[in-house]
Amino acid sequence: MRCKQWSTRWGLGLGVAMGLWATADSGLTADAAEDELEREVADQGWIVYAARTAQGDYDLFLSRPNGSGRRNLTQTPGWSEYGGRFSPDGTRLLYRRQVKGPEVRPGEGINHDLWGATGSLCVALVDGTGVEALGGDGELPWASWSPDGRQLACLYRREGRIRIVELATRRVVRELPRQGIFQQMYWSSDGRRLCGTANLSGQDWNVVSLELETGKVTLLSRVLNCTADWFQADAGRVIYSHRTPGLADAYGWTMLMQATADGASRTLIYAERGRHVYYGCMSPDDRYVIFAVPETDGGTDAPMAIVRVADTPIVVPEDYTQVRSLYPGARAGPVFRLAQPGFEPHWTSAEIGGVQ
Repeated sequence: MRCKQWSTRWGLGLGVAMGLWATADSGLTADAAEDELEREVADQGWIVYAARTAQGDYDLFLSRPNGSGRRNLTQTPGWSEYGGRFSPDGTRLLYRRQVKGPEVRPGEGINHDLWGATGSLCVALVDGTGVEALGGDGELPWASWSPDGRQLACLYRREGRIRIVELATRRVVRELPRQGIFQQMYWSSDGRRLCGTANLSGQDWNVVSLELETGKVTLLSRVLNCTADWFQADAGRVIYSHRTPGLADAYGWTMLMQATADGASRTLIYAERGRHVYYGCMSPDDRYVIFAVPETDGGTDAPMAIVRVADTPIVVPEDYTQVRSLYPGARAGPVFRLAQPGFEPHWTSAEIGGVQ
């Protein structure tokens, strides 16, 4: 299921560079190393993601992490579904659904800054059946699962509040100040913290963690950061996207980073010249990370890729010297590139009955 054409889009120079890396480190050619990674993740649970259909809407798709067994879960030409998240036990999906009306222009994608506050929030069984709308358009914004799957954390930007909602009754059981968080908020697997994108301390587009017990907010990275999410096994680490203007060109290319929840350290996971790296999501055991690599900043119709965390930091291509100078231990791969595009992938280790 590897996209051969895109794997070689950088031409002979990148191919030789990756080939030399692979031969030196593992005795494998670049293609063989990528094939090995593809085989390695093939049975490592399932991923869900949104992708555009031939009708122009977005549906939710389920597949193995290597792209095999791909299945359309929604198949609703009159609606767009996006932002799918497995429940912690892997039995349900949380996502947003919006009517695809005539105002949606051909080629218009999902707004990656606003999607969590648009459409209606839905919950369904993991096979896409039993759909239930939990609220109206824009209600329960940026909702994310609690670790036990019984509550949702919702971000109300205008009211300046975060509300914890009991899923079964839709009752608000707790409120706390949002502490500058304005989008892309998720709950850690140990239940102690939320992470999100925040305007804080006079600076915009920061990634922060917020302790639910005390309300203490910790700045993890400053300026031009977004799409934060937690590591799944290690609740003390966050994955996020960061752009530094001036790297490779004046605007810069968005890189995938990780940071500790106490803000003490941060480092590179993946950077690719000519691509903005977004929507990073860890595998349930934190051994792998899946992400999308749009050519335009914030693009939502971009191919996905997977790397091993043990191989990071990875910088592609070899001569991306501006980033490599910041992370001199970086490698060139291997990188397994899925053939299909995907927006906001999410990964579960749960076995899903009735799906092959």
